Amino acid sequence: MLTQASARRPDGAVYFISNEPDENMIISASISSDGTLRLDRAVAAGGRGSHGVTANGNMGVDPMFSQGSVQVSTKNAVLATVNSGSNTVSLFSIDPRKPTMISPIGDPVSSEGEFPMSVAFTADGSRLCVLNGGAVNGVNCFKVDKKQGLVQLPNTLRYLGLNQTTPPNGPPGSVSHITFTEDGSKLVASYKGNNGPGYLNVWDVQQDGSLSTQATQVPLASGGMVAFSLTHIPGENAFLLTDPGVGFAIVDLSGKKRDSSVAVNGQMATCWSARSVTTGNYYTIDVGGNMIREVHIDGNLKGGVVATYNLPAGTSPIDSETATIRGKDYLYVLGANATSVEVFSLDGPAKAKQIASVNIQGPARSAGVTINARNLQGMATYVHP
Repeated sequence: MLTQASARRPDGAVYFISNEPDENMIISASISSDGTLRLDRAVAAGGRGSHGVTANGNMGVDPMFSQGSVQVSTKNAVLATVNSGSNTVSLFSIDPRKPTMISPIGDPVSSEGEFPMSVAFTADGSRLCVLNGGAVNGVNCFKVDKKQGLVQLPNTLRYLGLNQTTPPNGPPGSVSHITFTEDGSKLVASYKGNNGPGYLNVWDVQQDGSLSTQATQVPLASGGMVAFSLTHIPGENAFLLTDPGVGFAIVDLSGKKRDSSVAVNGQMATCWSARSVTTGNYYTIDVGGNMIREVHIDGNLKGGVVATYNLPAGTSPIDSETATIRGKDYLYVLGANATSVEVFSLDGPAKAKQIASVNIQGPARSAGVTINARNLQGMATYVHP
């Protein structure tokens, strides 16, 4: 336990991982009715963490160069996380009555590659795919069995053949994020690019869950540089994609050719993104500028920044996710260097307001849980359906 338990039933939970090389831990916090957090517990993820290698040898924040290292299926009440140092993926059940209570389902399974860095559930939570980013890189998928755990799906192990190491060198030259299209017909993995623009790898998903033998490479629009996170644009078969080289991009898979690259003045390294259901807008995270930018995308898939929110220097915000609590949305951002979770109330379009900054390091140290700013990663949320 990280704090004394509250008698009040929480409305939901947030989860992130310690990603420590000795033991990876899943850290959870309960979400109260007003959107604020209470750190609750740390649960062993069943493996070890690891850290990518940068060109200058700096062991900075964002150790996996990725989004989606821990994910939740609310519909199926399960959580999955990578263990990048063990080359495994772990599955947990979530207790809907107390969602910080998670329990392992089966044993951690091999990702069948090296340095797993991102996972994605199908919409119904019945399948899970993992993106490996090390020397053996590519994707692999599993059936989600609530009794046995993760069961390998035939004909889903697909290699990318990128020239990488384990742990990977990056961020340039590394993969970033895996997700399904909204209708589940395609699996998409972003590649940042190296000595050239990044692109998306797209596999067709068959009825039995198997993947097309080869991935189709989908380039970024003219001016695009680096493909990082992918956030659905509902009903459009398209994504908002963060691009730390310029700002963000629109990737349109519908065939309507509405792709674009949007340069954001003053941005330094925009890498993560989340969408609010209630505001309809997107929140992009600039780790270099310690900024959150709110983006509106219209019906023609034209996007622009409508508001900017500053965090204190040295916060180094990375992974983020939203949650709808009693009809209102909140944004949760992992402040890696500050070892904090920054909480914003999304009061309407362009009306975000910070309401809390939750310290992780103090309670973790008191509970004997090792936390290092450079290793923290991930952000996922669960709310009672």
